[in-house]
Amino acid sequence: MAGLHSHHPPEDCLNCEHRHLRMFCNLTPEALQDFDNIGIMMSHARGAKLFTEGDAARNVFIICFGQVKISSTSRDGKTMILKIAAPGDVMGLSAVLANVPHEVTAEAIEPCQVKTIRKQEFIDFLGRHGIASMHAAQSLSGEYLTVFHDAKRLALSGSAAGRLARLLLDWGRAASNGKPEIRFTMALTHEEIANMAGTSRETVTRLLNQFRRDQWIVIKGASLTISKPDQLERLTA
Repeated sequence: MAGLHSHHPPEDCLNCEHRHLRMFCNLTPEALQDFDNIGIMMSHARGAKLFTEGDAARNVFIICFGQVKISSTSRDGKTMILKIAAPGDVMGLSAVLANVPHEVTAEAIEPCQVKTIRKQEFIDFLGRHGIASMHAAQSLSGEYLTVFHDAKRLALSGSAAGRLARLLLDWGRAASNGKPEIRFTMALTHEEIANMAGTSRETVTRLLNQFRRDQWIVIKGASLTISKPDQLERLTA
């Protein structure tokens, strides 16, 4: 039965059973109580935009439940998906701390629950709690590493199969939070996955079917389980 609860959004920060798995929210009791008192919990439907590239950065957003697509658009209208943000991820942090407009767009790709905290309220909170400041710094460092790994994946992995395998492994490991089963909700279309893997929609469909036939992955509805991570890892080498 325990697994069922992970599908329900937490009511507040104090009663969130996933908190210890999530870097930013894993706070001392005192900081957690303070954190619970700031900001507001908001629900967003699939397709809702939390903020758009170029908007003034007025809030910081922490995902409690659901997944959010982070993307950027070029001058000629091409959109690149940079990341799928998951529970525990802090969005808008770099723009708020650097006092610049949002450099990306954040859109819910499934129903989400997000804690929204006003800029000054968040900065004051960091000032009161050293552990929160340290976790914010780690979140920023994680953002940088994500961008770095994405660039590396696109530039250095020779095959489309290797790039797709790396993407699936990254998503699966982020969603499983250290649990042995590597399973996640595939909320993106094949077109969007192709965008992230630097390949075509047809290639993504063909490779996913191939991975299924080889029994490396199991797809049931929107749920994808990686049954043979070692085989996928081999493709990324």
